[in-house]
Amino acid sequence: MTNSSSSSRVIEIEDGNNPEEEIDCEVTPDVQKRGADDNEEDGDVVPTIKLIVSYATSKHEISVPPQATFGDVKKLLANVTGLELNEQRLFFRGKEKQDEEGLHTAGLKDKCKLLLLEDQESKERKLEAVRMNEKMLEACEEVVKVRSEVDSLAEKVQTQPHYLAVLEAAVHSGDKVPDKEFVVLGEFLMRQLLKLDGIKAEGEAKAQRRLEVRRVQSLVDTVDNLKAQNANPISNI
Repeated sequence: MTNSSSSSRVIEIEDGNNPEEEIDCEVTPDVQKRGADDNEEDGDVVPTIKLIVSYATSKHEISVPPQATFGDVKKLLANVTGLELNEQRLFFRGKEKQDEEGLHTAGLKDKCKLLLLEDQESKERKLEAVRMNEKMLEACEEVVKVRSEVDSLAEKVQTQPHYLAVLEAAVHSGDKVPDKEFVVLGEFLMRQLLKLDGIKAEGEAKAQRRLEVRRVQSLVDTVDNLKAQNANPISNI
């Protein structure tokens, strides 16, 4: 009598990433094979095999035609893992498989297990992207702090007409305005420009910094013009 029990083989995966996992490939005698009679009854049903893919702490079951390639498997895994095809490394029986290699050629059967690893360069790129994003957020926060301080001054110089009107009226009437009024404003604005210049920024943060520099510089020009007119009141008549 023929023994119909399933057989299993345990393969330890070894590669550059040193995955500490064993891949169990179970070959069962009742793989989804269909004969001529089955096809007549079921129509054009395509036979499939089930694969179990281990990725990180998760396991994914996918069904594919036996004639599919490892590239086809990666396309299905991209939907469930979020990894692009070029970010995936598939291993079977301790060897990395190429996209164009067929499952049948590699000896995959129903319920075989694969190991999926993320490409190391892909990991490093993502980590670098995270670090860059964190730096950009920090730079944005620094720009916002400077902007808040400048906003207070802008409100005083621009949005409160009486403040600017008093200075302008005094200057234009020939009255001498104490230089400290202009010195304090000018020094404050220059400090803000220095703060902005010291912010290392990229992307959106760099664009925000550029806009804020222009705004502060415009305020500096306004104060400088009033200071010059105050120093030469005769020219204002």
